[in-house]
Amino acid sequence: MTALLAGASGLIGRELARQWDGPGLLHLLVRRPLEIRGVAAPLQRVHLLDFAALPALPRAVEAYCCLGTTIKAAGSQAAFRAVDFDAVLAFARAAQSAGVQRFAVVSALGASPRSPGFYNRVKGEMEEALAGLGFASLVIARPSLLAGDRSALGQPARPGERLALALTAPLAPLIPKTWRPIAAATVARALRRALADGRPGVRIVESAELQDLGT
Repeated sequence: MTALLAGASGLIGRELARQWDGPGLLHLLVRRPLEIRGVAAPLQRVHLLDFAALPALPRAVEAYCCLGTTIKAAGSQAAFRAVDFDAVLAFARAAQSAGVQRFAVVSALGASPRSPGFYNRVKGEMEEALAGLGFASLVIARPSLLAGDRSALGQPARPGERLALALTAPLAPLIPKTWRPIAAATVARALRRALADGRPGVRIVESAELQDLGT
């Protein structure tokens, strides 16, 4: 059950690595050194690499893609697309060449290739491109607003996100699950359970179902 994980430095990727309990190895593919506390060292291997020029990856049966940024953090729409589309597709193709048949990716609520918004349109185009690769099982997660400690990852603060979480926290039970903020740890658990289910074809898991799967 060897698996690949791209994006271990982010909120969901970090939680997925923390939760990993085997039975096989989890290969963490990162652009810079990282430390994930609470992970059993014998169950993980860290590989420093460039997603714009990926080498042959270790043989694996499943893969998780938690790559992602924001337009503000990336600096431009082109730089954002280079991560959220190009790097994701490059990882998926490399994973496929390494024997992966089950692939899970983190997208976004409202993703659509026909979205008028650039962010959700790129996410939708990424989903569409992945679906065309022919994985035996493809899980696409569309979480709502993520809750988690970004400062612990050394990531820049996101004032808008922090404000939205503070405003919605008291009202969470009243907000429909689809729109309710969701913990990164919940998304990570849901990803693993959805992929382990082995449902053939493309499975889109909206935020409400992620809440149920990851609880």
